[in-house]
Amino acid sequence: MQSKKCRRQGSGRKVVVRQEGGQELGSQVRSRFVVVWERIDKNERATKGFMFFPISFIFQKYHDVDIDVVRKDGLILLREMAYEVKNMMDFKMSAVLRIMDSAEQAALTPQSDNGQPFKYYNAKKLNVFGPDGRPAEGTREMLLTPNPHFDHLPVNTSLSSILMPPDVDEHESKVLNAIHWSEHLDPLFVNNYEGDPSLSWQFFGSSSGFLRRYPAIAWPPEEMSSVWQRPRNAKNIYDFRTSAWYVNAATSPKDVIILIDNSGSMTGKRAMLARLTAETILDTLSDNDFVNVFKFSDYTEETVPCYKDVLLQANNENIRRLKDSLSSLKAENIANFTSALTTGFDILHKYNQHGLGSQCNQAIMLISDGPPSSYKEIFKTYNWPHRPVRVFTYLIGDSSSSNEMYTMACSNKGYYTRISDVEDVEKSILHYIEVMARPMVMYQNDHPIQWTPVYMGGKADSLSNEKKGQLMTTVTAPVFDRRNHSVRVANILGVVGTDVSIDQIVKLVPPYKLGVNGYSFIVNNNGHVLYHPNLRPLYNNEQYEETLEPAYCSVDLTEVELVENESGPRENNSALLDLRHDMIDQKEGETELSVKVHYDNVRRVATRRYKYFYNPIEGTPFSLGLAIPEGYGMYELLAEQEIKHSQKNVTEYFKGSNWKVHPDWVYCEYTGGSAAEQIFRTAEERVLHFLSRSRRPGWKWMSLRPRSHHHQSTKQDKDAYFCDKTLLQSLVLDAMVTEELERHGSHPSHSEDKHQGHQMFGLTLSFVATRSGMLRWTDHLPNPDPSQPHFSENNVRGMDETWYKRAVDQHAIEPESFVFSVPYDVGANGKPLITATHAVFVEHKGHRAAAAVVGLQFQHSTLSSHFLVNITSACTGTSTCNKTCASDKLDCYVLDNNGFIIISEDVEHTGRFFGEIDGTIMDSLVQDRIYKKIAVYDYQGVCTNSKNHFSGRGNKVSPFQPMQSVLTWLTEIVIVWLSFIHSAWGTALSYAQDEDVVYPEDYENSFEHYPMGEDIVGEQDPLAPPPSYPNNPSFVVPPIETDPMEGVDMSQYGVRRCDRKVDLYMLQPDRLNTSGQSNPLKGKLTNCHVSGCERPFSVQKIPHSNLILLVVDTLCPCGSKQLSIAPQEIVYDSGSGGCSHKTKDGLYRRRPPKCINYHPEEIEIEICGVGSTITVSFAAISIGLIYCLFDLLS
Repeated sequence: MQSKKCRRQGSGRKVVVRQEGGQELGSQVRSRFVVVWERIDKNERATKGFMFFPISFIFQKYHDVDIDVVRKDGLILLREMAYEVKNMMDFKMSAVLRIMDSAEQAALTPQSDNGQPFKYYNAKKLNVFGPDGRPAEGTREMLLTPNPHFDHLPVNTSLSSILMPPDVDEHESKVLNAIHWSEHLDPLFVNNYEGDPSLSWQFFGSSSGFLRRYPAIAWPPEEMSSVWQRPRNAKNIYDFRTSAWYVNAATSPKDVIILIDNSGSMTGKRAMLARLTAETILDTLSDNDFVNVFKFSDYTEETVPCYKDVLLQANNENIRRLKDSLSSLKAENIANFTSALTTGFDILHKYNQHGLGSQCNQAIMLISDGPPSSYKEIFKTYNWPHRPVRVFTYLIGDSSSSNEMYTMACSNKGYYTRISDVEDVEKSILHYIEVMARPMVMYQNDHPIQWTPVYMGGKADSLSNEKKGQLMTTVTAPVFDRRNHSVRVANILGVVGTDVSIDQIVKLVPPYKLGVNGYSFIVNNNGHVLYHPNLRPLYNNEQYEETLEPAYCSVDLTEVELVENESGPRENNSALLDLRHDMIDQKEGETELSVKVHYDNVRRVATRRYKYFYNPIEGTPFSLGLAIPEGYGMYELLAEQEIKHSQKNVTEYFKGSNWKVHPDWVYCEYTGGSAAEQIFRTAEERVLHFLSRSRRPGWKWMSLRPRSHHHQSTKQDKDAYFCDKTLLQSLVLDAMVTEELERHGSHPSHSEDKHQGHQMFGLTLSFVATRSGMLRWTDHLPNPDPSQPHFSENNVRGMDETWYKRAVDQHAIEPESFVFSVPYDVGANGKPLITATHAVFVEHKGHRAAAAVVGLQFQHSTLSSHFLVNITSACTGTSTCNKTCASDKLDCYVLDNNGFIIISEDVEHTGRFFGEIDGTIMDSLVQDRIYKKIAVYDYQGVCTNSKNHFSGRGNKVSPFQPMQSVLTWLTEIVIVWLSFIHSAWGTALSYAQDEDVVYPEDYENSFEHYPMGEDIVGEQDPLAPPPSYPNNPSFVVPPIETDPMEGVDMSQYGVRRCDRKVDLYMLQPDRLNTSGQSNPLKGKLTNCHVSGCERPFSVQKIPHSNLILLVVDTLCPCGSKQLSIAPQEIVYDSGSGGCSHKTKDGLYRRRPPKCINYHPEEIEIEICGVGSTITVSFAAISIGLIYCLFDLLS
């Protein structure tokens, strides 16, 4: 192959290809096609009708039962699903409110220790045993049982345990008292769980710092250990009091200005403490808050220059950028506090008066080593007497300016603290949360319920082999102190809540009802998605498993719905923005959008037009959306086999071990607790269990889940269950259809065809996946690569698999075709397999709906050898044959519809993008509209956290024998297109040898000159200038390079979100079809060598497939550039203040419905900071005098 490599030389021009439509070529192809199609063996047995037999048989079997193909009513379907989701969420919110009420009552109850030391279950001191096997001193023993519902951890569902962050003193009286009274929550935790066994972790997070969590676990969560085996300092839980679930429940939304002293005295340890304080404040903020950070010395300016005079939504990206900006602070000059304070007040007043920001709490956080004055004139001008802006002061170091900082805070409804060491920082920040909670506590009766953004939690409760992290959200409510105290206080006792698995929500929006390529999603009041098939959290669940700290994910709807024909990155489509606006406002409606859909880690792209339906989830900040493909997606097949009164035992349809069902779909499940569910190791065991049970007397279809408005938190029957009657009976019918196909497919007359397929093409496996989630397969040869998992292990989620989705999409383009694919870049590794799939549609009353996808896997080596040796490297007929694919004169490729190489003479090319091999020809195919280049913007990209913005990266008769006739059909199709290739390459060959081809003038066009010449050897090509975008000139794409983030563990340090762009490719089959014939298109590169030689090539579509045949002449040493499909970071124009990114802050959002930021009696609370007795007295007198003065003046 070395001799085929070209060198760049001279300058080149490409001639546009022309289409070969002559009668002679058409007759030749059609003649060969008919011979191969209708005469398989020497007896010339007609098989044209037989090869379609399995499809027609499936079609007939569905018609033998009572079936219908109906049009979906999207809005009715949506309303039913939204009601079910609302019902489930009502259960969770009711459980939280019961815990809240119980906690407030328990805190009022006097605690008695009866003279005995108080004992409790400290998670870190559970099941720690000494060398003698007895519990170690100071520890307790508890029976813990692994439970898949609770992250597969060992738990005790009768008790809760206490999780203590390392900085919390468990011996402090305030902590012990709260642990004591909160013990009374255990019966309620148990009662909630028995009434709703789908409940996840329940908890009470105390303001004193401990977390009471149900069910009880040991920490670290090992079931048994010894003193010397259990790590004592590893895996400490984080201090949850700065987390979004706690802060959002304890406070209303807030606008925050952080002023950080950057004067000459703020160096060394002071500078470090100041930055750490600012970062900790930022960590307490979330999507409903707004913030900016300003540094001040002799003048005041934003730490991020492009965030000038604005407040930013405190989403993950903005918080990260603000925190990053703190590392560039350099101490200089003298602090101008007047400038800093007036800047803060001006911005907050502007936002308040113009209806911007949170429209709730407002605060200035002043971080300094001490001001020379208390600046009461500024506060008098901007903030008194009503004090709409709270001022929190953080004195850094051992300065003597405590009086001034104390006065600033206390005269403006804030709090003062001194920070001398790192351990002071977090404790100091917590005070602002306590202060902002005061109005809510003082009103007593209003307990706003909050839902957090989505995050990656513990291991999913799934019957699949993958026990990976699951998406979660948390619902919380505050707990108020109703006790009487000797002084006026308003204390928040803590926050109660429960975690909610997103899988529990998706169960209520069954994917089978949406159909293939349909999906659901949920949007909150900020326009962020709670779940969406395109949501890709940045981090895995490692942080959560080690510390329980959630890494929240705030991804906007506009970042997961990629509209077709967008003009540039973040140039949002108006129809998409209207959809987003309506969902945020919780309206009902429907719309249509054409979107880009990517597969295989953003390497393949397809376009689809969807119908969107959306509806509010009442009583929550969420709206539910459904997206259903236009055309085939709007119809569904209704076909079921009645189970209860069936004359045949339906379990007979499920014999053998070569079938599986979708592990995440709920056919039936026990709902009365996890104990019954734990008997099932697989989803198949559970299906068979309920099918057997359905035959027993007294069986009832329990297809309605419990209703929250009838729920009194009563214990459910341990044998309570739920069954999706439609799904289960559809599964039985699909099993029956494929079971009967077995007898037809095993007819003796098929043996020769079977042998032909096995031997000629290396058939290893055949399979069928149905609309009901069933997968059946047959192994025809042993696994060619034992190091790789079996097909059924990684492809059990039929309708969700890429090959299923692509087959259905391909059916809309060419109903009789198969989709051929190989794994990405598989050529250099192992023994690759080619997968071929075909969608089976059933028709009724003029409507068609997808019923299944059938498929085969071939040994790539066998099929490739047949292609290279028997077809393209042999001469047949009367055609002249000076060149073959085996020669050095031609390169031959079979490419799929996304430009990936299926077959090449170089096996290492298998699975690679053709543009990486020969970008010049690929570029020509794009310019000639054979492939369409589609720009895909990835707004969830991952880049390295550096300043450089360039990143990239069996013998027995098997149940699957029914598909043997499908195999025969596909085998014949393979023969057809291989034979067709033979003919096509012959045509291309004759063209490649044709030196006198004349092109009309209108076929000739000038294109860019490709770089060529001897300098390609040993010298790097110069970077091409970035392309310009007239509609959006504000960004450029960096030069192509490989993606270094490919395969990187995103949980490790040093990665960040970024916007990335990649150009992907999609075949335009209409360009290769004329009058129903697949005629070749021919082209050549000219003026590409000093000798004046030309480089012809030919491309032709392979019938009944998603493939094309490409033949390229290699004798003329034209240059070959490379095209990459590695995503590149987008660096935006820095002309708007130095930002190399675009923010999402201009997008519409809806504020939370409740804001509790003021109570008229709050002024009576005198606790506003920590200082010496003299300082407090002096400050109190000063504040009293100021208040009196203002009363007189007003």
